[in-house]
Amino acid sequence: MERHTWEHLGLQGADILLPAGCDLNRWAVVACDQFTSQPEYWRRAEEIVGEAPSALRLMLPEGMLGEADVEGRISDINAAMDDYLCRDLFTLHPDAMFYIERTQSDGLIRRGVIAAVDLECYDFTPGSGALIRATEETVMERIPPRVRVRENAPLELPHAMLLIDDPDRRCIEPLTAEYMEPLYDFRLMLGGGRLRGWKMRTEQQERFAANLCGLMAPGVTGEKYGLPDAPPLLFAVGDGNHSLAAAKTCYEQQKRETADWQSLPSRYALAEIVNLHDRSLRFEAIHRVVFDVDPAHLLYSLHRFYPDCHEGEGTGHLITYAWAKKTDVITVPHPAMQLSVGTLQAFLDDYTARYGGRVDYIHGAAATKELGRQPGNIGFCLDALGKDQLFKTVMADGVLPRKTFSMGKAEDKRYYLEARQIRS
Repeated sequence: MERHTWEHLGLQGADILLPAGCDLNRWAVVACDQFTSQPEYWRRAEEIVGEAPSALRLMLPEGMLGEADVEGRISDINAAMDDYLCRDLFTLHPDAMFYIERTQSDGLIRRGVIAAVDLECYDFTPGSGALIRATEETVMERIPPRVRVRENAPLELPHAMLLIDDPDRRCIEPLTAEYMEPLYDFRLMLGGGRLRGWKMRTEQQERFAANLCGLMAPGVTGEKYGLPDAPPLLFAVGDGNHSLAAAKTCYEQQKRETADWQSLPSRYALAEIVNLHDRSLRFEAIHRVVFDVDPAHLLYSLHRFYPDCHEGEGTGHLITYAWAKKTDVITVPHPAMQLSVGTLQAFLDDYTARYGGRVDYIHGAAATKELGRQPGNIGFCLDALGKDQLFKTVMADGVLPRKTFSMGKAEDKRYYLEARQIRS
């Protein structure tokens, strides 16, 4: 495969490090942005790991970012990375791509490819035409703490998941039938399921690249999405966007300090690539409850914000609300946004900025209605995002509103296993 083909895709093989001679069940730990309000989960992980080498020593759970000794923890992480490198705890797989199968807590198998993405091709700015884009709004306040963890780290351990829109399942799924060198097969701690991995052969990498190119062939964007003038979107960030944004920020800082920026290891970041249409991926709606408001005034303001909206089902965006003992539907005709969540969020942002109130994001329609019926509250239930809407909406609207959809349980998120050296 020609080098320019990989550059065209914003993708390449990587010098991937795997722990050697370690108990992988105690090495691999779930992504840092999970169980942020459940410190007992991380205490249980500590008990399992004990004194064994573990990725737990190489990452910082987000729930600990606000603790007083966070800078000391970051220093300990960098020291542990240096120690593991000095002790030769890794086996190097040069210029590699891994094919992985993750058995989730529900028994379904998620298939993916581990590779390095070019951060020159990634942009989290809304409306960007980059090849790799955020799907949801990036909260800028969440980036600096992650930058502090990464900026002096000699290693990266990925938890970003990038989605491709491959309804015909031509890119990843055919890899399941091909022989590869086995790398690992073990159970993940604390209900995380099972993880198996294989090293892809060169010809398999090339076939994977050729099929990815097919997703960007001339005319595909217009035919698939009805947006013939939109720049192609190959990878949409499904999970880990803020970590990828921190990697981009660190790279841009280093880029300004050297003329040889093209060869910076930090230019690339490891990620798992998954087909949006993998049967294991289930999109669930995230609903809204507004606390500490006058629900009647809020609904009155909603009708003023969208003067042509009306009670009852009609043509347009349907928004179900629950208030006191009442549950009803509001229709917003001729919406400017692609999704009803965008229509609702635009109003809620404006309303809370003007009149106060607090918006929380709730999983489950029953819980939303129960909370919405409490005094001073109102709940809004939304339909789940359709998989066929994701890429088109990102291309048309820039990004999805924050907290548009959930993609699986916390236990089923990526676990830290693979690593890559980003500093000497």
